[in-house]
Amino acid sequence: MKQFASTAVSSTGNVVPTGVTPPRSAKIHLGPGFRIRLDFDRPAPEVLEAFEGLDVADISDQMNRLYAVDPEIKSLAASEKRLIGPACTVRVFPGDNLMVHKSLDVARPGDVVVIDARGSSLNAVLGDMVCTKAKHRGIAGFVVDGYVRDIDGVRETGFPVFARGTTPVGPLHRGPGEINYPVCCGGVVVHPGDIVVGDSSGIVIVPQAHAIEIRDRLQDYLRRSADYRRSLRAGTFSNAWVDDILGSLGWRF
Repeated sequence: MKQFASTAVSSTGNVVPTGVTPPRSAKIHLGPGFRIRLDFDRPAPEVLEAFEGLDVADISDQMNRLYAVDPEIKSLAASEKRLIGPACTVRVFPGDNLMVHKSLDVARPGDVVVIDARGSSLNAVLGDMVCTKAKHRGIAGFVVDGYVRDIDGVRETGFPVFARGTTPVGPLHRGPGEINYPVCCGGVVVHPGDIVVGDSSGIVIVPQAHAIEIRDRLQDYLRRSADYRRSLRAGTFSNAWVDDILGSLGWRF
């Protein structure tokens, strides 16, 4: 990296360096990239409860299969693999976790902290100590588009953590970063207050603005499909719909 030296003129007329200062581009600026929003609108408890116990795959289907995060982000540690709550979003500079620590003071009990670490495998952004603190604060879990460390200790806490993998290399604590602004997690844009639902299949993000609409659509689908599911369990189902589709595509039997 190019450095800029401060200079002075000596008694002989030569220019000599008096010190080295970092370039201005290395300064951390307040504003986009380094900001914290302390609160956000959360979904009503009854809306959250409507998604309790529902399969992530079924929820994903009702959003045209475009709001499930990258399946590489999976459950690495939890007493149970079910996770649900409003998103408290965190964006970090890859390899840094200053804002992850601060999120523990910002998130409310029941929130899921969603961390955009750009999928970097160079450094972990949290470990067993952060998970222990989060558990004491009542946070529901972490979803990390990146890596974590101290996985044995994390598993001992029983705290839900979804991430891309593990590494022993720890993070720095310098910043910059953001809390409660939109982030990208596993290819899905997540806004503060969006509903995070996770199970053994993976994670889906329900945009808060459409949560009631998706809830109603999902409940209607489950009611309509109940008879078909019962026929599946009884072995009395029909596959005639497959031939109908093939026929509509020009297939001749």
